[in-house]
Order: sequence, then C-alpha cells, then structure tokens
Amino acid sequence: MTTPVCTSASDAATPARQTRPYAPYPSFASYVKARQPVLLRTARSLTANPSDAEDLLQTALTKTYVAWDRIEDHRALDGYVRRALLNTRTSQWRKRKVDEFACDELPEPDVLPTGDPAEQQALHDAMWRAITKLPARQRAMVVLRYYEDLSEAQTAEVLGVSVGTVKSAVSRALGKLREDPELSPVRREEARATNT
Repeated sequence: MTTPVCTSASDAATPARQTRPYAPYPSFASYVKARQPVLLRTARSLTANPSDAEDLLQTALTKTYVAWDRIEDHRALDGYVRRALLNTRTSQWRKRKVDEFACDELPEPDVLPTGDPAEQQALHDAMWRAITKLPARQRAMVVLRYYEDLSEAQTAEVLGVSVGTVKSAVSRALGKLREDPELSPVRREEARATNT
C-alpha cells in the first residue's frame, strides 16, 4: 500500500511564470538624488506632518518610476511628480481617517447648549443641498476650504489655480449660500443670537 504524497497547489499548477527581470533606471536614481530636497519641500506644503510628507513623496516617486519609460519629456519631470503628489494627497483626503492621540488625561468637552438633534440634522442636510447647488468649481473650493480645512494657498495648489481665483470663487460661493432660501432659518438664528 502506497502513502499519498501531498504537494502544494502552486507546485502542481502550471509551470513558473516568466517574470521580467528587474531593470532599474539609472536616470531615475540620478533624478531623485538631485531633486529630492525640492520635491520634499513640495510634499511638506501639502501635509503638516513631516513623516506623512516623506510617505507622500515616496508614493509619488513610486508612481513616477512605474511610468518612467512612458514619460517622453524628462525636462518636465518636476511637474509630473508634483501632479502625482497632488493627486495622491487628494485621494488621501477623500479617504482620510481620524487621527487618534494618546494623552494623560481625558479631555473634558466644553458644555455647549445643544439644540434639537432633528433640527441640527435638518440644518446639516439643508447646508449640503445648498452646497450641491453651487457650480462644481466653487463647490470644490468651499469643501476644501471649510470641510477639509485647507488654507487658500493649499486649495489653490490642489486645484491648480491662483490664490486670487480661490478667494473670489469662495466669496461668490458664500454669497450664493447666504441667499439660499433653505438656509434662512440659520440667518434668523444668527440674528437672534447677536441681539441677545
């Protein structure tokens, strides 16, 4: 009687895959060595944490390396890497998590007068409906400035526009939000609070 021999599924499967040998690009290594300090400054302008900036740059450089043989004009590499930095950071903002920090004492929340939760939810929903009525560009700027808490300069850099464009577009957007009829209860509440 023979004892069955077990083989792993990968051994019994098809022959080993043919993989392309690793082929580093010497020009990429030279580029990174020469431009890393400048690119790291750009990454640091996109995030407050220096470690996150280094990770952001590493991810952008990885994307650049993967596309290296498809980049036709190597004189425009800085622009390519900056765009990779911005796109990566933007997708991180979209998927951002809440950071947790250990502390010795639990912070006591300030006791604020709380309103009716149903009213607060209705106000929140009305605000979002009003924001979705804005043109796409103004909506993006309002979200980046007030929901993502970016500065005007950071918002301009993410969207590839000037700071002046951000200021004027946000100003017009806030004007439209002030005129939105769904938000009139907010204005009445603010007026009542300032008069008391």
